[in-house]
Amino acid sequence: MKAVVFTLGCKVNEVESASIMNALCQLGWEVSPELGCADVYILNTCAVTREAEKKSRQLVARVRKFNPDAPIYVCGCASEKNGGQFADKGVKFVCGARDKQRVLDAIAEDFGCGAHIVAGLPKQVRTRAFVKIGDGCNNFCSYCIIPYLRGRVTSRSVRDIVEEIALTQSEEVVLTAINISAYGKDTGSSLTELMSALKDTDKRIRLGSLECGIIDEGFLQSCKELKDFAPQFHLSLQSGSDEVLRRMNRHYTRAEYLEKCALIYKYFPDAAITTDIIAGFCGETDKDFSDSLSIIKEAGFARVHAFAYSPREGTKAYSLQDIPAPIKDKRLHALIAEGDRAEKEFIASRIGKTREVIFEDFDGRYTDGYTPEYIKVYVEGRHSGRASVTLTSAFRDGALGTV
Repeated sequence: MKAVVFTLGCKVNEVESASIMNALCQLGWEVSPELGCADVYILNTCAVTREAEKKSRQLVARVRKFNPDAPIYVCGCASEKNGGQFADKGVKFVCGARDKQRVLDAIAEDFGCGAHIVAGLPKQVRTRAFVKIGDGCNNFCSYCIIPYLRGRVTSRSVRDIVEEIALTQSEEVVLTAINISAYGKDTGSSLTELMSALKDTDKRIRLGSLECGIIDEGFLQSCKELKDFAPQFHLSLQSGSDEVLRRMNRHYTRAEYLEKCALIYKYFPDAAITTDIIAGFCGETDKDFSDSLSIIKEAGFARVHAFAYSPREGTKAYSLQDIPAPIKDKRLHALIAEGDRAEKEFIASRIGKTREVIFEDFDGRYTDGYTPEYIKVYVEGRHSGRASVTLTSAFRDGALGTV
């Protein structure tokens, strides 16, 4: 039996899909994350934007081109938001984002695989493992539908997370959740406590997207005490304008955000701070946009993920007046261009320095891998494991290096 488990959206979705894949592998099934001919399709959907939801709906038609008779099981945020949009397409089973174990229960019943298939540890891919530490979000940013689909913050126990990390075979572990900064809010724990509990692990620990409020002396000290911490901080910004941040319900100011960046650089002078910025949020003026553009250089970002605002039904911002698409596009292109400049400048500042690289893929000539700051490095020849690599020049989407 062959199954395709195809995923749209965030790293949390990828981790949950990997758990489903692992459970099916334990049954002896052949499982693939890529679209192709299969006997069964599990589609893990996304609803973070209208375009993501549209792509989720279109997936059903795409898989039917490979096998029109195969049963299709749909889960994820798009089906949590509106399961009917998939049920109307004649899929076999639909559930939401909050209990994907139900997908395995339905497969067990339909294929006689036993009373219950239990999702196991995610199947590890290459040298990096993603470990889900929690779910849900309590922030309710005015533009975001996800808290309504994923629910409130729920956290795994520190002990369970530490044990899972100890079992992974990967060189690097990425801690992920819908909002990892809120880890432990529901249990009396904290992300700082979790980091302290990981101080003896030999694996490189990398963090997923962080919120401004988590950055303080205690948290950064707990990161610094790890044996192998990747000082790449994806610190979510969304706008450099105080007025826009207020309308977004982001709970910090431009000045406070920059103070957090300065604190990170105090503890990790070579840190890479990356971020997200939304172009054209409701009511964004030329001055507001100028503030977003200028903060890229002021914060010293290593990379910027810029995207245009997309209204989502069910959010507070949906009732606000949207900005014309041509203005959004112009601002988005300006953000992307400035983000590209910042990334090139960041890489250039690391040329001549030596970093420990964890190797991943070989393309026939170069092996690529990542530094702790998440610079992609290419080294000629086939390599594996870890090595100290000196970055010699900018190359492709990263840097060329020598072992």
